Amino acid sequence: MTQAGRTVVIAVGGNALIREGQRGTIDEQRENARATAVHVGTLAARGWRIVLTHGNGPQVGFILRRSELVAQSEFTPRLTLDMCVADSEGGIGYILGNALVSELGRRGMADRVACLLTQTVVDRDDPAFQHPAKPIGSGYSSEEAELHRRRDRWVLVEDAGRGYRRLVPSPRPVRIVETRAIAALLEAGFLVIACGGGGIPVVEEAPGVYRGVEAVVDKDFASSFLAAHLGASDLVVSTGVEKVAIAFRTPAQRFLDRLTVSEARGYLEAGEFPEGSMGPKIRAAVEFIERGGQRAIITSPEHIEDAVAGRTGTQLVAG
Repeated sequence: MTQAGRTVVIAVGGNALIREGQRGTIDEQRENARATAVHVGTLAARGWRIVLTHGNGPQVGFILRRSELVAQSEFTPRLTLDMCVADSEGGIGYILGNALVSELGRRGMADRVACLLTQTVVDRDDPAFQHPAKPIGSGYSSEEAELHRRRDRWVLVEDAGRGYRRLVPSPRPVRIVETRAIAALLEAGFLVIACGGGGIPVVEEAPGVYRGVEAVVDKDFASSFLAAHLGASDLVVSTGVEKVAIAFRTPAQRFLDRLTVSEARGYLEAGEFPEGSMGPKIRAAVEFIERGGQRAIITSPEHIEDAVAGRTGTQLVAG
């Protein structure tokens, strides 16, 4: 198969919008989005059908904090976590969408970007709801943490150097409500932005009836799930490094150009890819291949174009 007509899901991490050392101002996020859009635009110009997903960790933290601060000074409805994810999907979707539609417009492909608010169905019996483990938001003092424990029944843990941070459930996706809509937009020739922040977490109370829940869905697992159910040939998971390494930050460090599923599972079992960093990305890539995907790529935002062409990045394949 030639690249024309092939579908790639590109999962853009938080580092694509807020780089190391930046504060995360809107101007910074816009500039970073424009840089990423150049590489994605090249793929679109070469005939790839593209779904772009994105993280939202810092942005959800900003939204939560604003909600808390305003609520202390005047009555403003406090936002639930599903609402925060929805807000971030809209805001980040606008920043990325504006960068992408402008980049494609400069290439003679005007008005071909659509951002879709996406809901991700999770299982209400997922063990994650009983064992919150995903840290979100900024750090709190011990007094603030105690208030949230007592008043809001939050789970908080001390994070070295950052105070106390809230832990929330991170259940696995079981269905993405808008999958058919995303597929229809792709078929109509649009580059689609979807599944922002893993999608708005919802449970299905009756067939076709959904309710938002206090949780966050891992962006990489949601992207892998979506890619497989769209029948995408390729999944790109962007991160802060050009290639995956084993023995990371040791004298024996070695970067991996190619990785099979069996090799990846072996490295996971050996503890090479910690759960707090590269582990979820490797697992998401493995799951994509096991669900029928042809290739998963892990690389940095600025190398997406070359990695899809096979010139860099870590290429994960069956085997």
